Amino acid sequence: MRRIACLFVFAALCCQAAPTVKDDRGQTITLAQPARRIVTLSPHLTEDLYAIGAGNLIVGTVDYSDYPAAANKITRIGGYNGFDLERIRALKPDLILAWDSGNPPQQLALVAGLGIPVFYDNVGKMADIPGVLERLGVLTRHEAEARAAAAQWRQRMDQLARRYAGKRPVRVFYQVWDRPLMTINGQQIISDALRLCGAVNVFADLPAIAPTVDEEAVLAANPEIIATSGEPGMQAGVLARWQRWPKLAATRNGQLVTLPPDLLSRKGPRFIDGAEALCRAVDKARQP
Repeated sequence: MRRIACLFVFAALCCQAAPTVKDDRGQTITLAQPARRIVTLSPHLTEDLYAIGAGNLIVGTVDYSDYPAAANKITRIGGYNGFDLERIRALKPDLILAWDSGNPPQQLALVAGLGIPVFYDNVGKMADIPGVLERLGVLTRHEAEARAAAAQWRQRMDQLARRYAGKRPVRVFYQVWDRPLMTINGQQIISDALRLCGAVNVFADLPAIAPTVDEEAVLAANPEIIATSGEPGMQAGVLARWQRWPKLAATRNGQLVTLPPDLLSRKGPRFIDGAEALCRAVDKARQP
């Protein structure tokens, strides 16, 4: 009987030693043991790990991984324009987290050549974000923390959906960049947040995810709100250009809104905070 009990314990330990998930490429990631040395190739993936209590496992990350404050102390291995492969190798990671649609494909190909397991994240909708937290929880053996963070995230999303369901639609132009003037279409994740708020993206039907538009097109759409985020590299007062058009609905009603930086541009745990801020701005525009 004792021998049987020992076998059960051994089997349980073996099972725990091989966490397995599918990433957003559909490939199966199986680790010999829970990840203990992780390199993240996007700021939102750094935030994902901190959100599930696994931030201390990150040994290398990229530029702009600055949240929470502890992330500023992590070794940098590059940024959007390229990764230092030798530095990554020297850090001896047992897992790399990559942003499939955000990191340059040629750089991802080089990273894959290192022979280290790579989890590819490619969140497309708000509802995908908590699932990433749960899968990273499996790979790091932080399942309980990940499930709790994911459940809270889904609850907040449901609360927003209920709060703004049935309210008057508000037409919104979301300005991603000022020169050239860029926006988002209906497939981009920020449009997901707009729909949640009961808002309408005036350029939702454009084919490109982040299309370039001109002022005339914005004026013709006559949005009730023009919103942007204070992202790194953007000039102060990027919405001031719209003051030249006093008959534009957003200008006339004082609805030129700059949201907190990073929240809506990072597909991680704080995206829901950005959605809440966006919904408040949209709701304000509904007032007389």
